[in-house]
Amino acid sequence: MHTDANSSAPERGKSFAHVAEASWGKGLSTLLRIMRMTLRHPWQVAITIVSTFIAATLQLLIPRLLGRAIDQAQGVMAESAGTAAQHALWNTALTLLVVSVLRGLFTMAQNYYGEAVGHQTGYELRLAFYEKIQRLSFAFHDRVHTGDLITLGLLDLDGVRMFFSTGVLRVVLLGVLIGVGAYLLISTDLALGLLSLSFVPFVAWRSSVTQLRLRSTWLTLQQRLSVLSRVMDENLGGIRVVRAFAAQRHELEKFDRAKRDALDLAKERVDIRVSNTSAMNFSFLAAMGLVLWFGGQKVMSGQISVGTLAQFLTFMTILQMPVRQLGLMVNSFARASTCGTRLFELLDTELDIKDAPGARELVVTEGVLRFENVGFHYAGSGGRPTLSGISFEARPGQTIGIVGAPGSGKSTIAHLIPRFYDVSSGTIDIDGQDIREVTLQSLRKAVGVVQQDAFLFTTSIENNIAYGNPWARETRIGQAAEYAQLHNYIIGLPAGYITIVGERGASLSGGQRQRLTIARTLMLRPSVLVFDDSTAAIDAGTEQRIRAAMKRFAKDRVTLIISHRLSSLMHADQILFMEGGRIVERGTHEELLALGGRYRALYDLQLRPDDDRPAALGAA
Repeated sequence: MHTDANSSAPERGKSFAHVAEASWGKGLSTLLRIMRMTLRHPWQVAITIVSTFIAATLQLLIPRLLGRAIDQAQGVMAESAGTAAQHALWNTALTLLVVSVLRGLFTMAQNYYGEAVGHQTGYELRLAFYEKIQRLSFAFHDRVHTGDLITLGLLDLDGVRMFFSTGVLRVVLLGVLIGVGAYLLISTDLALGLLSLSFVPFVAWRSSVTQLRLRSTWLTLQQRLSVLSRVMDENLGGIRVVRAFAAQRHELEKFDRAKRDALDLAKERVDIRVSNTSAMNFSFLAAMGLVLWFGGQKVMSGQISVGTLAQFLTFMTILQMPVRQLGLMVNSFARASTCGTRLFELLDTELDIKDAPGARELVVTEGVLRFENVGFHYAGSGGRPTLSGISFEARPGQTIGIVGAPGSGKSTIAHLIPRFYDVSSGTIDIDGQDIREVTLQSLRKAVGVVQQDAFLFTTSIENNIAYGNPWARETRIGQAAEYAQLHNYIIGLPAGYITIVGERGASLSGGQRQRLTIARTLMLRPSVLVFDDSTAAIDAGTEQRIRAAMKRFAKDRVTLIISHRLSSLMHADQILFMEGGRIVERGTHEELLALGGRYRALYDLQLRPDDDRPAALGAA
């Protein structure tokens, strides 16, 4: 992040997990939206629901067939049993086997297609999420931490993805098992049926309460895991700083605190789950004991057969797990509504920077860049201006130098030209075309910014240089490297241009990384070149050679050089000295020296350090 941007941008670290809390109305609309996404795959959804219905129906046949088999087995064991009873038992056993196999097949189809629908929905959401992240403005990323976005794209998205299989399908499954099954039991024997179902209300209530409690703690746990992700992300990003300051112990303690916060809550969730599971098991076993006692009395009095009692007990065993899943179903609905609300909040975020209606392609004729009374302030800064009244013009072949103290607004100017941010007032135009009225793609093709942060991808040097034009010829890649004074170094490597750079270019020096990013920008041959303090890590001799090469490259292009180092921009056709977001001095190097103002004081400080004058120190 650039220094100037940081100085005025709102404080980062706001967790996106707090962006939206789902009200009932909003939660319902979120669930409907998830269902609409699911129904984009109608035949898979249809197969899944039909398979679930058939599997549940076949499961309800198993207790009846098992009860009949027990009664028939008793008949076979009786002395009066004949061949007919044995055949009937074999037929029932075969029917039970076939029903069980069919139930297994339809359950497999339910699970397969249910997961397929969920993963397809997750695939589409991931694409939409990633595409949105690519388009969100710098201002959004200023205030939302990367760790929170990763959590959103993993945990929240997974909660939405699983809604169909863990929520919708369970409604169908439990509706058939509990509804139809209860009717069959009660119609067989009212008293015994009610006893068999006596555990259902308690288990359903405890399961729902448990899952809702686990859901509320899950939201807190998710926030703590997000903090843990941020700690790890920052540590890995700044691992060299950690080692340089021997701060490993401090980082371990920080990570341990975040980890323990998450662990303590995870243990609390285990306690909730275990205690309530024990209570639900007790209620089920108590109900089964009552059925055995009361049903046994009826068997002995001849009111029902042993097979009928077995039918009730088997159904209770089958029903136990689905009833517990009532809570999981409630949790699935709650999780999907909450996670979906946050995820859709991001997907529906209005883009700060986007093409205006009817935006046309930028047509570069002369290539004149003009700032007219430009003002800018960052969102969340309370309206405090970062830039005020900035006006200047740069023509092809001209070099504009911008210098000033940190926080004076230099890098903000670099960000405004390609519309990383939009101006708050005034206009920026290229050849008379307001950059807000042209397409972003054509604008950013015409404006190349070499930023302070020399970010490189973990791939070959060749791919890093050709990032903006992957199909570029090798000669063009080599030419860009030559302009950046990097070609000789690259060909001296054992693997040459196909050498893999480490993460963020860790295998290269700071100056080499900066030269590589310069080559990457030159590959695009933009009409406007902006160097945002992009030679700070390059030695003076190499910088001079780059400047000489750039004279040839930029003879028909506008060049802006932003730097703290006067030696990098003394050759500019015009130098702007910034202070407090305003241009306080402008002119050539000689004119500004003759003026004897702030620029002269900075010149004396940098190039004549022995001349320790109060004015120079104040200007610095």
